Amino acid sequence: MGLKKFKPTTDALRWTAISDFEELTKGKPEKRLLVPRKRTGGRNNRGRVTSRHRGGGHKKMTRIIDFKRDKIDMPAKVVAIEYDPNRSARLALLQYADGERRYIIAPIGLNVNEDVLSGKTAEIKVGNTTQLANIPAGIPIHNVELKRGAGAVIARSAGNSCIIMAKEGDYAQVKLPSGEIRLIKLDCSDHWPGGEYRTRNHIHRKGRKVAMDGHQALFKRSC
Repeated sequence: MGLKKFKPTTDALRWTAISDFEELTKGKPEKRLLVPRKRTGGRNNRGRVTSRHRGGGHKKMTRIIDFKRDKIDMPAKVVAIEYDPNRSARLALLQYADGERRYIIAPIGLNVNEDVLSGKTAEIKVGNTTQLANIPAGIPIHNVELKRGAGAVIARSAGNSCIIMAKEGDYAQVKLPSGEIRLIKLDCSDHWPGGEYRTRNHIHRKGRKVAMDGHQALFKRSC
């Protein structure tokens, strides 16, 4: 991910730096992997207004992302790299051997037409998923599970990754992006190596105005 800067024709554009979206290979998202994002309108479970001044706005869709990678030992090919307005990282669209398509969060180094695999036999390669027991210490990982089969909950945003510090008994000492070291079970947590996500420069963006920040990606995408 690179950053795009503008000529300072206005005060707002002088320090503006946004993503150049050069890594995207597809505009519109996969229709079958979209679900409407539900909103409350400020109402509680009884239909009473509990938060005022909420309501209206443009309809939004959520991409269904595979955080479990439960298609074990079935190869998949990267079809496209897409934009997701709901998160800072990019998405990779996978097509499995049986024809099913799923989204995963795209790490750095994962490109179109590359093959990925999930399971104990998967090699240590960008985009693959395997258990902590199969990953040597010192390897950066992301999308880390805390409970077996529950899906990844740690290191899912742009530029974040964890590092396996050591292994002892049935647990691994994993250093989180915050610096905290947690014990995670070796045999019940599936992970996939590959380091940080593609949009590591997301933290260096500088918005123009508050009202324009939500529409900064309209140059490249159509949702």
